[in-house]
Amino acid sequence: MLQRNEVKVLLAGIGGDSHSVGLILLRQALQLSGYKVNYLGTQNKIEDVVACAEGLDAVLISCMDGHAHHYLRNFTRIERKDNALWYLGGNPSILPADKATQLFVEMGFRRLFLRFVSISTVISFLEEDLSQRTLSGQSAFVPNSFTDAPQVEMCLDSRIADIDHDYQRKTVLLQWRTGAAVHSLMENATFLVSRPHLAGFQKKADEEGCSLVQPRCGVADEHEQFAIFDKLAASNADVLSYQIDSLTRNNNYSEAQRAIAETRRSGQSTLNGFPLINHGVDVLRHISLQVEKPLQCRHSTKDPRLLAEICFAGGVSGFEGGPICYNLPYYKDYPVAQSINSWKYVDRLAGRYFEEFGIVIDREFFGVLTATLIPPSLAISTGLLEAALAVKQGVKSVSIGYAEQGNRIQDVAAIKVIPDIAKKFFSALDFREVQISTVFHQYMSAFPEDKQKAEQLILASSVTAALSRATRILTKTSVEATSIPTVEHNINSLHLTKKGFHIAPTVNLDDALLSSEMKLIEEETNAILDSVLNVSGGDLAQGIVKAVMCGFIDIPFSPSIHNAGRVITARDTTGAIRFLDTGSLPFPREVREFHSECIGERTRYSNIPLQRGYEIVEKDVMGVPTGEVKRWPINEKTISAYCASDQSPVSGMSENSAVIGGAL
Repeated sequence: MLQRNEVKVLLAGIGGDSHSVGLILLRQALQLSGYKVNYLGTQNKIEDVVACAEGLDAVLISCMDGHAHHYLRNFTRIERKDNALWYLGGNPSILPADKATQLFVEMGFRRLFLRFVSISTVISFLEEDLSQRTLSGQSAFVPNSFTDAPQVEMCLDSRIADIDHDYQRKTVLLQWRTGAAVHSLMENATFLVSRPHLAGFQKKADEEGCSLVQPRCGVADEHEQFAIFDKLAASNADVLSYQIDSLTRNNNYSEAQRAIAETRRSGQSTLNGFPLINHGVDVLRHISLQVEKPLQCRHSTKDPRLLAEICFAGGVSGFEGGPICYNLPYYKDYPVAQSINSWKYVDRLAGRYFEEFGIVIDREFFGVLTATLIPPSLAISTGLLEAALAVKQGVKSVSIGYAEQGNRIQDVAAIKVIPDIAKKFFSALDFREVQISTVFHQYMSAFPEDKQKAEQLILASSVTAALSRATRILTKTSVEATSIPTVEHNINSLHLTKKGFHIAPTVNLDDALLSSEMKLIEEETNAILDSVLNVSGGDLAQGIVKAVMCGFIDIPFSPSIHNAGRVITARDTTGAIRFLDTGSLPFPREVREFHSECIGERTRYSNIPLQRGYEIVEKDVMGVPTGEVKRWPINEKTISAYCASDQSPVSGMSENSAVIGGAL
């Protein structure tokens, strides 16, 4: 039988998928268990994975975006010289389970995990399979596939001159054939000015103290996309948005075109979103004219310039993303300076629409980041830094996003502090007349598979959102863990969310705890912002690049080689997100000590030593989908229920507390 220290394992994510949390935890667990791990990170071509597999004993690849059948299209045609066990996991395909299973088994995968599987289960299967194998041929082992990061290019926060922007536009609009139709800013503005504007809706919502509700959707076919919008609008969605597919996000328009053709032939979509670049501006304008709601584009595209051009020309008044939030959480090797320069183009384009035509385009910054155990201060500080870069290019409306983590006090505090911190930060930079809005994302991590439990989570989440008075709320659905949501699932979520609004006034929060949490978030956020300004030399873009290099900005579970990757987060005994390791974050000593005390209490409570901290993190990442978390939002009773495995589920809740608290 093979000894663990003799086993060589290759671990990699494939294709455009950027999800890295599971891979990072699995790498840590395998290494602590004694395996030799060659970690390629995310976004690898299958050809490169095969090339690295020779002489290894097992290859574990992951795909979470459902497009593995695209990324593995050539797998069986590649000449392989390895004798390794091949595993495929994550959420590899949006195809029906039986078809996906047949497809991947025929490709030669020894183990296939179509849904969540625990780390211990993966290691158990690995040991079982390896026990039947002889040690593979001895070959050179690469302990770390990440090479030194390349030198960053120069980037500045100065405003792009219109003549330079026009010159860039000529190249950008040639990226795909649909770009030619949007070359005239005047023609684009004539259409855009007639459509509902997100910034105006948000301003009114803030003035009236209410929240706009926005579902998520995106399908390959333009007729189906409109039909979904039509039904959502009829169900009183306040804002509509389409999600861009994974192929378009990676600027792979030719493969997206192929997938559209496949969808039309088979009647079954093989894309996980709306391929706008391929459809072009005429399709978008046709849709926009038929729905009297503000439209927003959500995407995570690496190079967003052509997408922004077609969006604005097609009637979209809200555009999401920025050089940090749509880089470090998504891409393996995308230098921050290069990302800033790409997003400067988008922000200047939005600024020109205001300066030349009086059209305000809202720019939202995705505070969700990696969607896993993200402390408020990191979400808020990165959003504000990106917003500041946008304002320097002429943007007049910014939305700072934050994803619910589960502790209601912390989540409400996070949203409530944003406007005040933003105003002070912008004032220090001499920014004036900038509209600031907040965006609350209902829980963005792994959902429970049980529909009833998922609906309880959504209901409780909407209560938290209402208490925070967020400008806009992005909804989730009850089938997040099992399938791509239908329009009916989204409509149900709209109803649950608005039901939560009616419950919220009956819920009281501890003002002292809320004030204390707000103070902590403000102190941490300001420390990060100040550190960036201190190293900026008067140029915010350079400050951001340097701050990432120094670890002053460090995103937990990021797949990027440019991210320091030292920060580790987990829950404290109240369910709030704290720092297990603050890395090089520029926090005062008292703040670091506070987090150390919180995590120390948690490790004692869970009876897990700090050196096995990944076990706590795994519990926190998977507590909801595995059913160990019995109550939402998370509180002391929730932690008690899943820290101790021999305890029974939380019981004895009144009917009212189950509704308000969201018993899972």
